[in-house]
Amino acid sequence: MLPIQDFASKINLKFNDISLLELALIHRSHINENKDRAHNERLEFLGDAVLELVVTEFLYNKFPEKPEGDLTSQRSALVKGNHLAQVARRIEVGEYLCMSRGEERGGGRDKDYLLANALEAIIGAIYLDQGYANAQTFISKYILVDIDEILAKNLHIDAKSYFQECAQEKMSITPVYKLMDENGPDHEKNFTMGAYLGEQFVASGKGSSKQSAEQEAAKSAILKMQW
Repeated sequence: MLPIQDFASKINLKFNDISLLELALIHRSHINENKDRAHNERLEFLGDAVLELVVTEFLYNKFPEKPEGDLTSQRSALVKGNHLAQVARRIEVGEYLCMSRGEERGGGRDKDYLLANALEAIIGAIYLDQGYANAQTFISKYILVDIDEILAKNLHIDAKSYFQECAQEKMSITPVYKLMDENGPDHEKNFTMGAYLGEQFVASGKGSSKQSAEQEAAKSAILKMQW
């Protein structure tokens, strides 16, 4: 793990209480080997709320003509785990994370859900230390900047809904999703879901919840069916 001050410099922030940023980068698994340490889940909880408010305010002002449903889809695309993980990789969050040796051996520094959670915790730390305005600036610089690409590539469109519409229109079939695999401890489950048209398996997807795995399966199915 690299020095925490290096990360603060990387995101161009001078913390009044650098221990908040340090806490944001401590994964729960780390306390298994360091019983006296706290972890980042409370900061993640706070950061998630701050992120949602900032994104909602941004979209409300940027697209005054859009109905609530469209804004909800766009917000979901901005705050979903795989997008936050991409952002976390850009600023190399994984290089600064504290985690157990077992989690690190298992590729923890590059797991989507772990990176996304850490990014939310960082936002929580910035909010507590720097206030709403600086948290908003951070979110704008690293997360909201992707909105044009998201819209251009239709990444805000709900994959399950689109797959269902196409399947019903082209084949008069409603897709179903079946659990193919699940692994990991209770607080960090990973799921593999399969998308089916009738009895025909089409594609699979993985995620930290059954819902997110179904979305990934639907995306893969759309590509495979060339819809």
